[in-house]
Amino acid sequence: MYVYMNGQFIEKDKVAISPFDHGFLYGLGVFETFRIYNGHPFLLEDHLERLNSSLDILNIEAAFTREQTTENLNLLLAKNDLRDAYIRFNVSAGNGEIGLQTERYNNPNIIVFAKSLPPAGGMSEKKAVLMDLPRNTPEGSERLKSHHYLNNVLAKREVGPAMNREGIFLTRDGVLSEGIVSNVFWYKDGTLFTPSVETGILNGITRRFVIALARNAGIEVREGFYKKEEAESADELFLTNSIQEIVPVTEFEGKSFPGKSGELVNLLFGQYAAYRETLWSRTQLDGGAHT
Repeated sequence: MYVYMNGQFIEKDKVAISPFDHGFLYGLGVFETFRIYNGHPFLLEDHLERLNSSLDILNIEAAFTREQTTENLNLLLAKNDLRDAYIRFNVSAGNGEIGLQTERYNNPNIIVFAKSLPPAGGMSEKKAVLMDLPRNTPEGSERLKSHHYLNNVLAKREVGPAMNREGIFLTRDGVLSEGIVSNVFWYKDGTLFTPSVETGILNGITRRFVIALARNAGIEVREGFYKKEEAESADELFLTNSIQEIVPVTEFEGKSFPGKSGELVNLLFGQYAAYRETLWSRTQLDGGAHT
């Protein structure tokens, strides 16, 4: 497998970074994960928008355009003979002296990994379990998709390795927040609910896209602060992330849910699948002039 690093395509076993990279020393780095569907990087503009914003917050001198990123992705896919892939686009602060730095980082390390995925198919299902470990609070004013992942790692250890289980965090105040690697939605009496970004969750790209899909379909969407009992009483419950897409839940806190036979998840998933190979941004759903 070849990896893109700082303008070059390198065999994965030959990729190296310095131990003085502040992404390693202090967790100063961010990443995006997204899918390539038949050569198309789905919602790439939305991912780059979030990535660029996060880099600015971290004082890292880097910004990425759709045009240049697409060119590099196409070359990386060709080097690895891929048409459908998982992409991790990673930017770390770069080298510095030992000690906390206040100056801007001008030479970040940019590494893009591609991993083969099968062509997209239907929905998978999961069981959701409430965790004892609370969700940590964001380090700043909002949660970034950063290298600081210990809360998620400890949560995964609590839940265990099974791929058909997802752990759901509560905040320290007992409010529903998000999954270990997902955002959470539930549907009740014609309304779609999801925790507010103000609970400290990551504002997922797929989360935002699904909200846009639902509203375009005439479904009311409410974002707020909710207790677990509100999700337990739902008609449908599902998870979202950029690799697994929309994942219906079959069981949560001892209650059964319809899973992939649910009416709403089938509606949303059908629309999601129709856009996989064409959309660059969720704004196109509102008539944006992206081509």
